[in-house]
Amino acid sequence: MLRRPKPTDSEADVLRDQEKFLTSGAPSAASVVRRPDKRRGEAGGEGGGEHNGKIDEERQKDVVTIEDLPDELPSLTPAPPKKSRFKTGCVTFEDEDARERLDKHDTHVSAVLSRIVERDTSSTPISLPAVTGMAFPKVMHRSENSCQVQQSSAGGRKSIFALQFAVQRLKEGKTPLHCAPKAPHTPERTEQNLQPESSMDTDDKPAASSGPSLLSGKGLGVPDSSGETIRIHRENQEKLQAMSKSEILQEQRRLLTQLDPTLVNFVRSRKAKSVPSSASASEKQPQGKSSRDNFPLENLSRESDSSIASLPLQKPQEVEMEGEEVPPQPPPAVREQDLLLKPQKTWVHMDKAEPEKLEWMKDLPAPRRKGTKKAMQARFDFAGTLIPPTQDLPTHLGLHHHGEEPERAGYSLQELFLLSRSQLIQQRTLAISTLANILSKARTGEYLSVLKGSMVSTLLDAGLLFLLRFALDDGVEGVMSAAVHALKALLVCEEDEECLDCTFSWFRGLASFPLLPSNQEEEEEEDAGLPENMKFTAEEREERKKDHDVASQDVVKGLLKMKLLQRLRYILEVVRPSPPVVQNILQILTRIARHSSSSATVVLNCPRLMKTVLSEFLPSSWTTPSSPLPQSVYGLPLASAMKLLRVLATSGRHACARLLQASLLGHLKGFVKSLDNPVQQESSLAVIPAYLTYLEAYYHQLSRQSCFKPVDTLQELERLTSEVLLPLLSHHAVQRLMKNLKSSSVVCNDQSSPPGLELTPSLPGLACPGWRDRPGLVAPSSPFPLLTGLGLLLETITGIHKGLSCKFAALLLSEPVVGYLRCCSQATPTLSHTGAWLLRHEHHLLYLLLQLAHRLVSIDPEVAKHASLYHQVALVLLPWLLPGSEYLGHELLSTIIFSKDFISEGHSGGPEAVELGELKLQEETPSSSPSLQTVGALLREACVQLPSIRGSFLTQLAYLEPSVLTSRDALLGRSPWIRSHLLPELTGPTVPSDWPYLPLVSLYERTGSSDGGGLGVEELPQWALHAVTHCLQWLLLLEVWREEALKVIPPVAKLARLSCVFLCSSDLFLETPVQKLTWGLFRLLTRRSRLDSLDLDVPPPGLASFQDLYTALLTQYEAVSFGDRLFGSWLLLPLQRRYSATMRLAVFGEHVGMLRSLGVTLEQLSIPIERFTSPPEDSLPLLNLYFRSLVTGTLKPRWCPLLYVVTLSHVNSFIFSQDAAAQAVEAARQSMLRKIYYLTDEVLRNHLLLFRLPQLNSEFGFDMFEQLPPIRAKRLESILRLQIGSDDKGDRGQ
Repeated sequence: MLRRPKPTDSEADVLRDQEKFLTSGAPSAASVVRRPDKRRGEAGGEGGGEHNGKIDEERQKDVVTIEDLPDELPSLTPAPPKKSRFKTGCVTFEDEDARERLDKHDTHVSAVLSRIVERDTSSTPISLPAVTGMAFPKVMHRSENSCQVQQSSAGGRKSIFALQFAVQRLKEGKTPLHCAPKAPHTPERTEQNLQPESSMDTDDKPAASSGPSLLSGKGLGVPDSSGETIRIHRENQEKLQAMSKSEILQEQRRLLTQLDPTLVNFVRSRKAKSVPSSASASEKQPQGKSSRDNFPLENLSRESDSSIASLPLQKPQEVEMEGEEVPPQPPPAVREQDLLLKPQKTWVHMDKAEPEKLEWMKDLPAPRRKGTKKAMQARFDFAGTLIPPTQDLPTHLGLHHHGEEPERAGYSLQELFLLSRSQLIQQRTLAISTLANILSKARTGEYLSVLKGSMVSTLLDAGLLFLLRFALDDGVEGVMSAAVHALKALLVCEEDEECLDCTFSWFRGLASFPLLPSNQEEEEEEDAGLPENMKFTAEEREERKKDHDVASQDVVKGLLKMKLLQRLRYILEVVRPSPPVVQNILQILTRIARHSSSSATVVLNCPRLMKTVLSEFLPSSWTTPSSPLPQSVYGLPLASAMKLLRVLATSGRHACARLLQASLLGHLKGFVKSLDNPVQQESSLAVIPAYLTYLEAYYHQLSRQSCFKPVDTLQELERLTSEVLLPLLSHHAVQRLMKNLKSSSVVCNDQSSPPGLELTPSLPGLACPGWRDRPGLVAPSSPFPLLTGLGLLLETITGIHKGLSCKFAALLLSEPVVGYLRCCSQATPTLSHTGAWLLRHEHHLLYLLLQLAHRLVSIDPEVAKHASLYHQVALVLLPWLLPGSEYLGHELLSTIIFSKDFISEGHSGGPEAVELGELKLQEETPSSSPSLQTVGALLREACVQLPSIRGSFLTQLAYLEPSVLTSRDALLGRSPWIRSHLLPELTGPTVPSDWPYLPLVSLYERTGSSDGGGLGVEELPQWALHAVTHCLQWLLLLEVWREEALKVIPPVAKLARLSCVFLCSSDLFLETPVQKLTWGLFRLLTRRSRLDSLDLDVPPPGLASFQDLYTALLTQYEAVSFGDRLFGSWLLLPLQRRYSATMRLAVFGEHVGMLRSLGVTLEQLSIPIERFTSPPEDSLPLLNLYFRSLVTGTLKPRWCPLLYVVTLSHVNSFIFSQDAAAQAVEAARQSMLRKIYYLTDEVLRNHLLLFRLPQLNSEFGFDMFEQLPPIRAKRLESILRLQIGSDDKGDRGQ
């Protein structure tokens, strides 16, 4: 037996099996049989083939043979012959049919390619086509067919070919198929036998009498099954007509209870299908009723389970209405004349009117504002312009659509988001482009006055970032281009970049703050309670966050996490888009590089991204394009690409080293044009600052070069001064610029948040939109670039040539500069991203002016007259300095702030003037305060100790040394040590505003807060006493002569910082120098002009409330004060009547024991007594405590004379008050007055009853009545009479 081949057999196995099969002689399992082709006239059998062969041999014809093709046709099953019923209507020849000829010969391709035999046309007649009167054959038209054959309701719609068949049959005199004439409707016949309400099967149709609608009669087993079915149906109809309505309903219920529910459902479905849907059937139903009124069987079956017994008493219609609600009224019929478009019978499948689909063709109503105060949905046109809700725009603009509010033009944000995910490319592109335009206008603040909330924040919260990221992945270049445009509009503010480009030529204009969001990340809950070594690092927490969480806090980080750079690289490298898209991508990359050093590193690390930018847009050689607007910028140098490299280079020296290649290094080309040329004056003023900065760098490094010649350099500097710099300063163009100094200042004109700009916390910017239209540092009329470059050069050359300093005194003494410095000394600028990048440039100009003043103040008397102004500016500038300017602060502390030359009061009779002022004050208000005769001497001593004070403060600020060194390297241009030109994160000023109190606060943080203030002076660090003494000396000097420099510190903050003197040690405040200086400061803080501004209800910076600090002071006083008068006066200050009663309650409640040692007299306290006694106390718990301390003897005049007078005044005012009060308060008054009257201590009773007014010169500090005034005596008598009367009633009752 032969085996069958297997799939695993090789070719040798198959050949071997074939050989065995052929040698065995076995018959094959299948044979090939050729069937004759009847269409070619072949007969079945051998005879036909021989006959055909003989005929072919007899005829001599040309035969063309082709190699490799069989002579015989392959055996194919022929298709049935093609037949056409319309061939008679076509143009034909008389003796032949072209279709039949093609059907006969065109059977298979091999029939043509196998043997090509010439056809014998010798006996074929030639016939001409039939002559007609038409140029072309007549074309069939549907109008002719539709008018000849009408569609029947039974047959439904017919196709065009079916209609053509029907027309042909009519022409032949036959009846069209499926078009039997309709039987006439006879509704009267039905109504005679049965009312419509009880109609069962007929449904008012005469066709029901012709036979049953559910049964066909098959399977009855009789010859005439259909006739038998009709007979049974008629018999059933006769029985139904003979039955009454109640009998019919009863029979229905019986059948429902007996039949299978599935069978009932089947009958219902068949019945529902048999209901006609034509218009004639719907007209039979009454208006307002449902079609189910004609099916009581269905209605009864629904109610049969709940109320079977009551159904015979109800009509079928009522049963239906009980179970369901009345269906809504159908809309009124639309008349044909009301339609905007009249349907034509010749329209294919459109002969039936559909009004609901034609509604959109009507004219839109005019838009109108809704009668509500609620905000309306904003709609925008394709340019991003907000469309007013009442504006009626024409429809040809393409702003109307079929969404919500179709009468209003424009698209809402929801609709644009929906269209951006459309399947149509044009819709996606248009939606994203519109969103880009909206973002551009939102960043410029155009929507702030008309829309609620922030547009950019709203779009970001709605998922705009993810939408644009998805759009970048689109395969259509137009959608990608629109997405890039939208991303550029979101991330890049063009005016911000323009302003940064303007300051690039300034000194250190290359440096900029990172554009990081200011929100601080919170520690995750899962890290809470874990040790530090087990907590997630910042990088790990960042990786664990989701894209949405990262993007909500930082947009740029979110985009980097979503692989934006890789997609942009693909677009540049593979898609090679148009020039605008390339420019947008480069601007996006520049904005990402400005975000932070880490983001710039990510840009550099992106594979092939920078390689593509360098090779395509910064080539070493190129051909200048003939057109000013080339179709492609690939292979051409782009300024935006060079700017991207410059921003990346500022992120760090490693990034700069990666970018600096030989191909990128260009030659420095520049020159300075003469300022006297009026044609080039404007351009010269723009170039000169860069030229001056270059000269400064040249001379700064000149002394370190081997070619340096001191004598030649000095002569060169003199020529530079006389020939260039002095003429430059005296030129009318420069003088005109200097007049704009104050108006261009950011410090003098707070421009931190320009009006009309929209700011997003998660996407900080520089708020530069509109900078050309308002004055500022970067405006063309600003003198800051020129003065900064000039000041920088002057600082360098005056350091080399000392004698040149006096030649530039006119710059400091000019009216614009003096007025500008005065304005700066009184300014309080705010700090934010929007103004910090400009503030640092202005701070540097102020520093350069002060350094020039430092060189001139000791040699020029005119400059020395303004020494106090320069010192004031230096004091206010120090706490303004931003991160990256630490070196400037160090230089100010080392040279100007503690310089005797700038504190002219110290050597021009200033201390003596203070002493005279204090003596005059003493004559007016006699006082024995220790501070009165010591302030002048203390100031004199402080001026002597200025070098030591400077050393003390520099020691306290030693923690800034690394930042100072980094800042110094950057400012002095020490490139090998510059790690990055990206400034530190903008977290706040470098030095706190309360820096004069820094030694006190630092000592308290080291010792007082940890040890509870229990350490003695001997236990403190060695530097502690000297540091505190120098700090108090400096504070005293500032409070007397530089009060304006400390106005940024609230008075409550000053009091809180000085309180550290008592809290950091147990006896530091008892040291003599500390005691004197603190008395002097307390005397200055409690002057009448400053007491009103002291608000203790405002929490001091760094503290939750002043009450907490006061509680700590009370505890410390009880522990270590030893009745010190200075400490006692410090505690009495917050007990004034205008402050919260909480502190007075703490003294007379929890810490009442301290009253025994609080021996401050009225003369020792520099605060008027009226501030403690007026107005009268209204706190009943505090009055009770006052009274209890007096009665119990806790408070006595020899222990605490001041508070004794205060409590007497308040209690006396309370018991004799005639003001209306609540019943409880009045009862307390009477009770307290009776208790006072019956006191056994005569002295205390007389003090309480006869108190008149505080008096400093009296024995006890107050005046007394000799006897009670009549009004008070009458009140006392009335209260005592009431008590006697109540006692008598009580006795009689007993």
